[in-house]
Amino acid sequence: MGGIKPFSQACVNNRQHILAVLERAFADCSQVLEIGSGTGQHAVHFAPALKHLRWQPSDRRENIPGIHAWMEEQPSANLKKPLLLDVDGPWPRASFDGFFTANTCHIMAWNSVVNMFAGIGKKARGNAVLAIYGPFKYQGEFTTPSNASFDQWLKAVAPHQGVRDIEDVLHLAEDMGFALAEDNAMPANNQLLVFRKYSAV
Repeated sequence: MGGIKPFSQACVNNRQHILAVLERAFADCSQVLEIGSGTGQHAVHFAPALKHLRWQPSDRRENIPGIHAWMEEQPSANLKKPLLLDVDGPWPRASFDGFFTANTCHIMAWNSVVNMFAGIGKKARGNAVLAIYGPFKYQGEFTTPSNASFDQWLKAVAPHQGVRDIEDVLHLAEDMGFALAEDNAMPANNQLLVFRKYSAV
């Protein structure tokens, strides 16, 4: 059962911009795993708009009740019950042809980011699509002064956090057989990266 609904204003601000890209990126997908669904707001917004696929939310245990709460208020036939998923632990048995994650790479420890990509690589089927939303550095440089300040704040909160270098993320993706297809500039100084698997398994 769900509980009190958590709320993220950032989700409200960015969801329609993200959806505009996902409608194109996930056009040929049938089952998408959302890694780190957080409040659940993205899931309840994207699923009814992408009726051709099954949207599978997932997160760590502490966030599952909040996701349930949003799903109870805004149910959708193609929105699956959230899975318990810690990227550093066991992954679900199912495979997927689409993956989405928002604002996770700069929150997780880098080793967890590595584990997330490893898990995606093992669970991806066919010519899978991976979409990642968040802030990134390019050649070690922040895209804006506000992102530099955000990075300082993240590290002050927890030293393992920080805005990642896109080159490091690209290397992880390439190691799992994914190539960058799109780098979409988004509002609030974020990017939406779209990768496509080039070595179908």
